[in-house]
Order: sequence, then C-alpha cells, then structure tokens
Amino acid sequence: MAKQDYYDLLGVSRTATEAEIKKAYRRMAMKYHPDRNPDDATAEAKFKEAKEAYEILSDSRKRAAYDQFGHAGVDNSAGGGGFRSSGGFSDIFGDVFNDIFGAGGAGGQSFRGADLRYRLDLTLEEAVAGTTAKIRIPVNVECKTCDGSGAKPGTQPVTCTTCGGHGQVRIQQGFFTVQQACPHCHGTGKMIQDPCHDCHGQGVVQEHKTLSVKVPAGVNTGDRIRLAGEGEAGSRGAPAGDLYVEVAVKRHDVFTRDGNNLFADVPISFTTACLGGELEVPTLQGKAVLKVPEGTQTGQQFKLRGKGVKSVRTGEVGDLMCRVIIETPVKLSKKQKELLQEFAETMEGSGATHSPKHESWLDAVKRFFE
Repeated sequence: MAKQDYYDLLGVSRTATEAEIKKAYRRMAMKYHPDRNPDDATAEAKFKEAKEAYEILSDSRKRAAYDQFGHAGVDNSAGGGGFRSSGGFSDIFGDVFNDIFGAGGAGGQSFRGADLRYRLDLTLEEAVAGTTAKIRIPVNVECKTCDGSGAKPGTQPVTCTTCGGHGQVRIQQGFFTVQQACPHCHGTGKMIQDPCHDCHGQGVVQEHKTLSVKVPAGVNTGDRIRLAGEGEAGSRGAPAGDLYVEVAVKRHDVFTRDGNNLFADVPISFTTACLGGELEVPTLQGKAVLKVPEGTQTGQQFKLRGKGVKSVRTGEVGDLMCRVIIETPVKLSKKQKELLQEFAETMEGSGATHSPKHESWLDAVKRFFE
C-alpha cells in the first residue's frame, strides 16, 4: 500500500515553514495521541503516521531528500541511499511533546533561572529575637524592551542556519555519530541578527532590587532562608530561580553561642569567691541575679535556666552558662599588701582545710617523683 504524502498527511503545503509544520504536527499529535485515545487502534495509527511525517519534514536534510526522491529518499528499508533516523519516537516526543506539556524542545530550549545566594550578617540579638532585614541584590531580570527575546523590538530571532533550528548538530567521528549542542546558537535553535540595544541580545539585564527578609527568632550561622522566585530570571519564559539568604551571626562581646545555650565568662573578686555573694549579670532578656556560694573556685559554671536561645525548629529554650573567673588583685597599696600578708599567715598549716585542691596536687607530685 502506497504511503500518503507527508505534506498532505500533516495538511500543509510543500513550502510550509518549520513553524507551520510543527504547529500542524502538534494539532494532530494532541488529537490522536494514544494517551488521549486509549484502545483506539485507528487513532494510534494516525499518530504514528503524523510522527513519521514530522520526523522527516522537521529535519532539513531529510526534507530535502524527501522533496527530491519522495519516500524512497528517506525510507529506512531502502538500499542505502536514504537518510536513516538516529532517533526514534523519543526524539520526536522530546522535540515536540515537551513543548506541548511545557518542558521546552531542542529548538526552543528554556531554562529555569539560576539560584542565588546572599550572606546576611546579623547581631546575636537579632538572630535570637528575630528581625526583618532589607537587602539589596544584583539580579538578571527579563529585558522589558524585547520581552526577553534578545531581538530588537519589531524584529524576531531567526532560525539558526547551522543546525536548521534543532539546536543540535551531529558530528561524525569514525563509525560513531555524536550529537551536541549547536556551537552557533548554543542549543536554542535561533539566532539574533538585530540584537536589542538594552540587553545586547542576551534577553536579560542586570538590575538591583531591594527585598524584605523576615528572619525568624532563633536562627544561627549557616541557617538558610529561601525566597522563592527571587533568583535569576529564567530564559524564554521559564520560571525564575530562588534566592537563598544564608545567616552569619557576628561575634558577640559577652556571649558565645553553642546550639541553644549561651556561655559567658563572669569575673568576680577574690573576696566574693571566698565569702560568696550575689552578682548582677546580663542576659539577652535583661539583667539577672547570679548567686555565688562561698568558696567558689575559678572556672566553676552556674546555670541560669531559660536564659538561652529559643530553637527556631523545636521551640525549646536553652540556658545561660556563667563561668566565673576569679581576678587576682593588682596594684595593691602598702596597707592592702600588709593585710594580705597577715591573712596568709593565718592560713599557714591549715592544709586541706582551706586549699583541698592544692593539697591533692602536692600529693600527686610526690607520687610522681617516688
């Protein structure tokens, strides 16, 4: 049975453009696709015929052979003079049906915009309490002059003469044929002869925009806040990327953070360490009273519960750990030195009663040298 003429099958003239052929195939493919016509053998056959016709007429070399020799010029079963398809249904499906369902074909690739990253420096107070920060970032946005086409208003990109609009070229390497993106149109299938004067043919321009970033309470260094759609503009109408705001908490003069807990060194006097007392210490929620028992040693830690950071994820609140550091008095007066000397004399012979750590250390040293 003689095959139907490909042009008649798609309902286009022999002088139809590539766009007209693709449009005709789309119409037939949508109508007869097996997914839309389950268990319909007639529709499936028509779909396969349309696919075969499109595969030939959408390829400039195959179309030229078909125009000159008819079906014999492209028939895979012919003796060897015809063009053989290196692809199959997947090639056609990728070229046209991805366009139909929004993924973009090889001749008109569209790419989601790149994600961007921004470092946001915060004070510890801002990170713990939460804040709203204003940031100004440079981004590539779709050129409004050419609506992202890259072509001067009033003109349109033209079909790439190197790849015939397919965005791909085949290179023969010995017995193998390698397919790669067209080096002239970079896989878009289009070339711009008269570029837009604002974007210089790129379709995007760089702008600065100011964004308001809501920072939740309890964030820490390394946490990221995602702003959907605030990244680079996509190409050919594809969606924009996202902006990831990465938090970096500045070093604090008083507190050090570890997870949800805060740590602070609290200097105390020699007399307070000996006699005990109460100290007023700072917290991120205000002032608090730290009770120091008598006989406190340097390096001891005291916990102030609930004075740490509320977790941004679990809601749990950490503690403030105060480490006391006993300060040795400096620049003593003659009178103060005399008083200290008298005090030292009263300590002589007391041994472990007043200095238990010192005595245990001496015992350890003796054992070391024995």
